[in-house]
Amino acid sequence: MKTPMRITQTRVLSQAFFFGLFLFFTFVTQFGYLKGYPVSLFLEVNPLVAIATAITTHTLYRGLLWSLVLLLPTLLLGRFFCNWICPYGTLHQLIGWLFNSRDIQRQIDSNRYRKIYALKYYFLIFFAVAALFGSLQIGLLDPICMLFRSFTVAVLPSVDLPTEWIYVRPHAHQLGWVVGFLLIFLVGMNLAIPRFFCRVVCPLGATLGLLSRFSIWRIERDTDKCVDCDLCLPRCEGASDPHTNLRKSECFVCFNCIDDCPHDALSFTTKAPVEHEVTYPDVDRRKAIFAGLTGLFFFLFSRRSGDLDKNFKKEVIRPPGSVAEPEFLERCIKCDQCIRVCPTNVLQPAMLESGIEGIWTPIMNMRMGYCELNCTLCGQVCPTGAIQKIGLPQKLGIGEFVDAGPVKTGTAFYDRGRCLPWAMDTPCVVCEEVCPTSPKAIYSREVEITNRWGEKVVLKRPYVDPELCIGCGICEHECPVKDHRAIRVTAVGETRSKERSLLLSIDAPSTDTKAPTT
Repeated sequence: MKTPMRITQTRVLSQAFFFGLFLFFTFVTQFGYLKGYPVSLFLEVNPLVAIATAITTHTLYRGLLWSLVLLLPTLLLGRFFCNWICPYGTLHQLIGWLFNSRDIQRQIDSNRYRKIYALKYYFLIFFAVAALFGSLQIGLLDPICMLFRSFTVAVLPSVDLPTEWIYVRPHAHQLGWVVGFLLIFLVGMNLAIPRFFCRVVCPLGATLGLLSRFSIWRIERDTDKCVDCDLCLPRCEGASDPHTNLRKSECFVCFNCIDDCPHDALSFTTKAPVEHEVTYPDVDRRKAIFAGLTGLFFFLFSRRSGDLDKNFKKEVIRPPGSVAEPEFLERCIKCDQCIRVCPTNVLQPAMLESGIEGIWTPIMNMRMGYCELNCTLCGQVCPTGAIQKIGLPQKLGIGEFVDAGPVKTGTAFYDRGRCLPWAMDTPCVVCEEVCPTSPKAIYSREVEITNRWGEKVVLKRPYVDPELCIGCGICEHECPVKDHRAIRVTAVGETRSKERSLLLSIDAPSTDTKAPTT
């Protein structure tokens, strides 16, 4: 007769399933083969993302409803997400297991609770206060956002490097090494402190830890059977001190302690909290107040001076369908899923182009790619509505959207001091040829000039029609002047903001002008 499967084995299978599901969704977005797959599932069931977005936007985010699927089991079982579902937690646990060289006593010592584990609660307070004032920064340390961003910007481009000859446009991202270094550092810290990120940094874990104190089920220690052998500690994932005063908010519900106890002194029960159980997080009031004030000052100091529409940087070009910049910063969680699904590599993670609030948010870099005319993938994978889901008719301004016109991300402008036909009397029509609009936003006029040798030469000099230009950037990307493009796209004229317009409107000359009378 076979022995029944232990609960710890079931947990390992659950971790493997959800980590594999994350990898599947990641590769689905990589190749743009969405086909209705819920690629944003992990982000939409994330209560921290849902709550923070709802606070900043003052609207009920639809993902908040999905996150209830996670919150309800937390109120029943405790902080189970960290060790049953979270793919980032699984990654850290796997690395810690593979490179664990500690003897049994060192394992016991490393899994005792430390004061530094309260740091994640201060991070949570910081992000909560910043969100309360309209600055959404939770994506910087949220584990799901960090994992998606790490795979998008650092891991997968590195994996693609040996096989980049297969792809027409292999993905590459500016300053991807920064994200990669951060991932290596956090993963490497597992060698010093097991589950370092989960225990010390993770604000999602802190949120679930606060909720878990209300959970019905808990780990109970029978003091009559316990002999203080500490054998429940070597594999304790959360450093919750099951051998003494169990810290409910730190318990990952991994069941390793129950599995390892040789005296059956530990059990998972529905009994009420006992005297030796610590239900509240170990948070110092002064440090909590300091964290809250830091979140407030971050908002005050990071918010750029003046109005975000009037005092904008023209280089910050958002994907088509993006909401206005102030709301965009309130919604974008920096998960970078839009960057991964982009087929032309035009979407890049921002550093300080849009201020410190906009770090890791997506911007369009025409040197790296261009916006494909018939593509709306970025809006389909955005989990918070920072990039709206728009169809091709709306993007192209056809059908029922003909009156509104196409969605514009910016306008192209020529640098005549670098444009070959203008500056060097050299024939070039690349920009006009690649312009995808119909009629073309780039047109040319033939001019007859006399070159330096006195010869008569006919050239086509290009012009941009700002009314037809949609800011796709293919002209800038394909421009043969490589060091500094002769044509560049800026955010001027973008659809999402009426303030970002040309100084002078271009009106067609009137045909019925009458001569003045005396």
